Amino acid sequence: MKKFLSLVFVLMTSISFAQVVKGKVMDETKHPLQGANIYFDGTTISTISDENGDFKLVFGSKLNSLLAVSFVGYQTQYFKTMALDKDLNIVLKQATNSLNEVVIKKDRFTRKQKLQLFKEQFLGRTSVGKKAVIENEEDIYFDYDEATNTFKAYSDTPLIIDNIALGYKITYELVNFEVKFYKLSISSDDVVRSFYAGLSRYEEVNLNKQTIKQREKCYQGSQLHFFRNLVNTIWNKENFLLFKGSFQDNPDDYFTISDVGDSKKVVVTKQKKDLALSNFVAEFNLLFNKKQQSKIIFETDTFYVDKFGNNSNIENIIFSGYMSSQKVADMVPLNYRIE
Repeated sequence: MKKFLSLVFVLMTSISFAQVVKGKVMDETKHPLQGANIYFDGTTISTISDENGDFKLVFGSKLNSLLAVSFVGYQTQYFKTMALDKDLNIVLKQATNSLNEVVIKKDRFTRKQKLQLFKEQFLGRTSVGKKAVIENEEDIYFDYDEATNTFKAYSDTPLIIDNIALGYKITYELVNFEVKFYKLSISSDDVVRSFYAGLSRYEEVNLNKQTIKQREKCYQGSQLHFFRNLVNTIWNKENFLLFKGSFQDNPDDYFTISDVGDSKKVVVTKQKKDLALSNFVAEFNLLFNKKQQSKIIFETDTFYVDKFGNNSNIENIIFSGYMSSQKVADMVPLNYRIE
């Protein structure tokens, strides 16, 4: 079974030690918006605007991320680059209900079945995923195209997720969610590919010994861990080992890594393989800590990984096995372990 895990967007903003991002959030009439969220995508780094619409975000380390500014009822704005020596004057436009343009067709599956599938493919089927709760499930709309066996989900409202096991509250703006089946089905066991994308903001709500332990457990052997190790050439029995087929191989023979600004460029050596995959580049088996097995298929020969471990082409990299089982609920913030 092949499954995608979301990877988010190409992140370009660079913030250095003791840097400050500040500015004002307003509506189109220049009225200040109090309580707007200003955050770096996929992290716990965030703040809110005050009664004058003013905000200040201070950092203690260098990081790469996309800056998002959101407010209920308004279109979220994103910033890939910015001048840190100037205040940002951010004008948010009122949101239009894009779901009005989505025609939901009738099909044979119930909303209960669709919601169950969505939670399995979005939150995950692990013990952590099963404990996570979406507070506003009623804001999610579903569509199943029986002609193509494709399931999609939409929401104009950010999803509020209580990740109980990891002690986070996640605000997730769903940009894309699509599940492809090999036959007409609503079962996760019949999924060929699953892909989701969006922007997320993490908030600490319960930090204790148990959640700290569970966070580290989720991080170890995850996609985030893998890409960080890959670009830093960390390969050993306690971390990841690379196999071509059933034989352990040398990663240096297949990956060329170079510095490009604040990111790492990874070039994958193309393999010859008799597969009906027009975009196929390479395929490997991965073993983490002598026990967790995964498979990775590259459909791109070049991608970039930033300081966090974010991948620019995650939609072109397919995981199966252990790493494909980790969905949103099993993910730690991108700034996890990054001080």
